[in-house]
Amino acid sequence: MDVEDPTAEQTIDESLYSRQLYVMGHAAQKKMMNANVVIVGLSGLGVEIAKNIILAGVKSVTLHDPSPVTSFDLGGNFYFTEEDIGKPRAATCHGKLSELNQYVPVTLSTSDTIPLANMRCCVVTCGYNGAELVTLNDQCRAMDCSFIMTNSVGVFGQIFVDNGKEFEISDTDGEQPHSAQIEAITVENPGVVKVLEDQGRHGLETGDVVEFTRVKGMPFLNETKHTVTVTGPYTFSIGDTTAAAVPATQGYINQVKQPKTMNCRTLGVSLEEPGEMMISDFAKFDRPQMLHTGFRALQKYRDTTGSYPLPGDSAAAESVVTLAKEIDADLDSNSQKIIGQLASGSSGCLSPMCALLGGIVGQEVLKSCSAKFTPINGFFYFDATESLPDVPLPAVDVKPRNCRYDSQIAVFGFAAQERICKLNYFLVGAGAIGCEMLKNWALMGVGCGEGGQVHITDMDRIEKSNLSRQFLFRNTDINSAKSLCGAKAAKAMNPGMNILAHEQRVGKETENLFGDDFYDKLDGVCTALDNVEARLYMDQRCLFYQLPMLESGTLGTKGNTQIVVPKLTENYGATRDPPEKSIPVCTLKNFPNQIQHTLQWARDYFEGAFKQAAEDANQYLTNPNFEESLNAQQNTKLDTLKQIHKTLVLERPTTFADCVSWSRLKFEEMFNNSIRQLLHNFPPDQVTSAGTLFWSGTKRCPKSLDFDASAVCEEAEMRNHFDFIVAAANMRAEMFGIEGTVDETVILNMLSSVNVPAFEPVDGVKIAANEAEAKEQKEGEATPQSGMMDPDAEAKQILGSLPSPGSLGGLKLTPVEFDKDIDDHMLFVTACSNLRALNYDIKTEDTHKSRAIAGKIIPAIATTTALVTGLICLELYKLVGTPNKELTIEAYKSAFCNLAIPFMTLSEPQPPAKTETVVNGAKFTWSPWDCIDVNIGNVTLGEFITWYSDKYNVEISMVSYGVAMLFSSFGNKEKLKARMAMKMSDAVQDVSKTILPDNQLFLVLEVMGDDKDTDEEVDMPYVKFRFK
Repeated sequence: MDVEDPTAEQTIDESLYSRQLYVMGHAAQKKMMNANVVIVGLSGLGVEIAKNIILAGVKSVTLHDPSPVTSFDLGGNFYFTEEDIGKPRAATCHGKLSELNQYVPVTLSTSDTIPLANMRCCVVTCGYNGAELVTLNDQCRAMDCSFIMTNSVGVFGQIFVDNGKEFEISDTDGEQPHSAQIEAITVENPGVVKVLEDQGRHGLETGDVVEFTRVKGMPFLNETKHTVTVTGPYTFSIGDTTAAAVPATQGYINQVKQPKTMNCRTLGVSLEEPGEMMISDFAKFDRPQMLHTGFRALQKYRDTTGSYPLPGDSAAAESVVTLAKEIDADLDSNSQKIIGQLASGSSGCLSPMCALLGGIVGQEVLKSCSAKFTPINGFFYFDATESLPDVPLPAVDVKPRNCRYDSQIAVFGFAAQERICKLNYFLVGAGAIGCEMLKNWALMGVGCGEGGQVHITDMDRIEKSNLSRQFLFRNTDINSAKSLCGAKAAKAMNPGMNILAHEQRVGKETENLFGDDFYDKLDGVCTALDNVEARLYMDQRCLFYQLPMLESGTLGTKGNTQIVVPKLTENYGATRDPPEKSIPVCTLKNFPNQIQHTLQWARDYFEGAFKQAAEDANQYLTNPNFEESLNAQQNTKLDTLKQIHKTLVLERPTTFADCVSWSRLKFEEMFNNSIRQLLHNFPPDQVTSAGTLFWSGTKRCPKSLDFDASAVCEEAEMRNHFDFIVAAANMRAEMFGIEGTVDETVILNMLSSVNVPAFEPVDGVKIAANEAEAKEQKEGEATPQSGMMDPDAEAKQILGSLPSPGSLGGLKLTPVEFDKDIDDHMLFVTACSNLRALNYDIKTEDTHKSRAIAGKIIPAIATTTALVTGLICLELYKLVGTPNKELTIEAYKSAFCNLAIPFMTLSEPQPPAKTETVVNGAKFTWSPWDCIDVNIGNVTLGEFITWYSDKYNVEISMVSYGVAMLFSSFGNKEKLKARMAMKMSDAVQDVSKTILPDNQLFLVLEVMGDDKDTDEEVDMPYVKFRFK
């Protein structure tokens, strides 16, 4: 096959593909950018695949499908409208697909045959009989073109992948290579490597290959690769190390990923002998073989009749079952029933299924193009039969109505479609998941009927890096509100959608907008968020208002979904991940040993030097009550004043040359003087009281840096010394409203005139060697030492030495807030971090890698997003209600997926935890979903206490509203007497000294009391009191 050289140098638009590059990597992205793909069949599934791979950035996409659009296609293809029925499918969506990515040309094939020349991958989604598909697969093999066949029929899906013989995979799983710090390497054959235990297990397996770097004591190991034999979680052996005189100490090991070769079988062979197939749901371990038979029977029926069975045609469905029994005579009754369901809904093209399969197949295409991640080998099947009725619906309920919802009606019936259209849902977030959800909901008809409504909120605005996975947005939308643009795009897909966009975050501060009256009208909530805090808040809202919650998230190729059903499943916040470990202050300040440490240190410095310093100075310049507010911060006021004095007096620049000078002096202070002082306190040969070297283990002995504007760091491909000066000087200039420059000649000229004072380390400087000493020093700083000035007196002296705000001519500084997507900010942080890393002989990193670590960027790719939204929308069908079927917890499915391996597991959610107590002598069980729902009107406090006491046989000792104590048995009797006659809402306002918002309908009360008969405390859920 004549294709371009995949190693040819190409330019990757990192601002567009930023988040995806953290998934695929630069090498794989470049391979994709050299790969042509043809997609055959542009119904819902075909357009989903096309969308995903165009966003990902393959070289080109060719569309081939002359078939006319039908009403069934409108259920899955988001670019078709009712006016397009009868038009050629590929031609109809060609224009819209071409708009998705300016770097990917999308061409339309008008020939009768599928264009395979120069193609890296051919994807077929429909339109061919079985023999033609086998022949096409063979043709692809002959042209070194990967072949993927996929099918979406109702709630069933089929995928087949053939990447040919000896397909080499460069990275099987996409996980970060294991790395560890070396504690010691023994001198023996084989040598044993022990890693530092407090850094975690090495994570290696026998046969893995590692590379050694920065090893002390065995320099011959550096930059060499070795195959390991694991001997324990913290040890492994390598080859002969007896060439060394002494054991090695410190250093790093990094896993080197090895390529793997996969041999695939053709479609013709796999149809007869599918072999082991991937399982998506272990509760259905026998399902893949059954569906393989079912799909073969369905294909045979189509080959014979020219189409799939029509909705409601029970005879046609039975014919498919008969064909299946001819293929496998051992099919049991349940298998026959499921194959009958497959046949009955086979005309239906459902948006969630297209999204789900389109995400998986889209990633399979990228695997074929990039050779990264492990492909599906052969067949994969999926189904969501839990959402289907146990018996077929009457033909009249599923017959086509020549409308955009014909596909859903064919599967779930007209009554279910009406319920979907009447839904009122709140979508929180309009990012990647939010965009996919809006698309799915528009096609499903969520909120598209009379009384239906979709609310969407997102406070963020569109950035260029969003465009590679948030497909509703275009270049022209950059800087516009995500929620508004998303709502507009969804409305264009389905003009019947009733959608209202908001730009507020969800939280306590917006409960005036999203309050009781808002949630009271909802049928459910869908979270499309990127942080746990907001998810937990929405979880509490759903618990309180008894609303289902559709939750999903992604991390690169990994995705998860969680379905939360009131009373039936546990809530989202019932289980939480452990908090992220923080880096010890002592490690950050003096003893870094990983690039994460130096990047956090650089981030902290950025915050202090360019943001906090400006904000503190502005407080002095603009706040007439500055001294009063300063006195309220006794622990920090002296440090704050010292910083202000530096900013406005000692180090205040008036020209850009002053900014360059400041940057050069900061370089000397941070990367030379402080290191020399540290080594003065702790010399390289210092020994601890235990007799071990101080500079060992996690403590790496540093070295000072001499400034060299021409120095080049080959590891990071940066001029760290000069880059630091450029970035710091320009950031400083921005703070003070001074015009900066990046002109190298100008800056070098300014640097030549900077006078750098000589430095000599001094005795008596205290440097904490560990966290305990750091804590002791901090406590000591709070107590004035003998001979030292009193902190209050020193603060007063500094305050008196500051120029008055009026004398500074209205000066106001501009705080610079760190933004990982601003290159100037990242230039400073990366250069600063790398210089610190050079001090401590830690591997430096380029800006791309540093941006991911410092900005805590979540890797993202469109394929995973499509997959999780498809999965969670299948759960929405179940929430709407399946005809003639009462769903139990077993019917609902939460999911975890990893497209890289590939892996998918569906499992039933956990039930809520129960609390047991005794009320009125009987066992009373409740869960976090439960409350005591009181709807007796806005009665008085006394009437409420009497009602509660009588109903639950409880002697009440306390009633509270938040921190406001409405009633306590030991309270002031006169005040209680007056309060008991107040209406509940008045009592709350009187005690809490607040006014209840107009949109508040409920009071959340905590009631404590003892059983009247046993005097035992009764553990009861909170009270949800409706007062209007």
